[in-house]
Amino acid sequence: MSRVVVVTRRTNIARYLEETHDPRVRWLLEHRDPVVKRWRRAHTEHMRTLDEVERVLARDGVHTVVIDNPHLAFDATDADLVITVGGDGTLLAASHNVGHAPILGVNSAPRSSVGFYCAGHADNVATLLPAALAGRARSVRVQRMQVTVDGSIRAERVLNEALYCHASPAATSKYIISVGRTREEHRSSGFWVGTAAGSTAAQRSAGGRILPLPSSSLQLVVREPYKAPGQRFDLVRTVVDPPGRITVKSKMQEACMFLDGPYMKIGLALGGSTVFSLSRQPLTVIGLSPRRARAR
Repeated sequence: MSRVVVVTRRTNIARYLEETHDPRVRWLLEHRDPVVKRWRRAHTEHMRTLDEVERVLARDGVHTVVIDNPHLAFDATDADLVITVGGDGTLLAASHNVGHAPILGVNSAPRSSVGFYCAGHADNVATLLPAALAGRARSVRVQRMQVTVDGSIRAERVLNEALYCHASPAATSKYIISVGRTREEHRSSGFWVGTAAGSTAAQRSAGGRILPLPSSSLQLVVREPYKAPGQRFDLVRTVVDPPGRITVKSKMQEACMFLDGPYMKIGLALGGSTVFSLSRQPLTVIGLSPRRARAR
């Protein structure tokens, strides 16, 4: 019998209305405030999609474990497949627990959720899930990034990117960055560094370029670098090919790093050294293709 781990997100309706009974949220919903305009529709779509995923798995006699919070740790060692039901954020969070098992993203509310990594939706899971379990569905192995802080590996399954910056978004980020023999001291709003799979997200928005999805390179994109008159930098936007790595020393008392979104935060000490390098643990994503990357 196949073993599948289903990781599902909690909708805003579930979190703030059904669980915490937030009176402010209730008032906004009752008055149809534009801030929460799409919440009920997204909740309905999500629940419909989750029900369909569970129906198909039960129909096919699959042993299923459901994780109802993508930020919870879980063991996927013996899983034949990991399915995420939500959007890209759900898949990114869940992917940190996934090693060799393939992962399939199901976009539960396509009208309000970004689903670059998600090949599934409510209308195709009846055929896509059996194909994925049988090994017939298209898949792509994408590279991930390893992050080492002061000699200790802190993460080796970063799928998209890391944001390195001052703890306060209003403060200047100060650091010394090195790639190969090039070493520079920067003052900026921080920088992004990430994989080819993540190059169509924050890196692109910050002025980076889209890398081919099969690429094993990492890309560095500095946000709003400060340059004195006549000053020139070589490490503002650069692509580092393997086995190259990016090394950074913090010149800040309050520095931090965010990995694949705001939920995995690492504090960094003054003088602390961080190394970004290619991970030895790529991720197999069902349904992803280079063409999807160009269209993101």
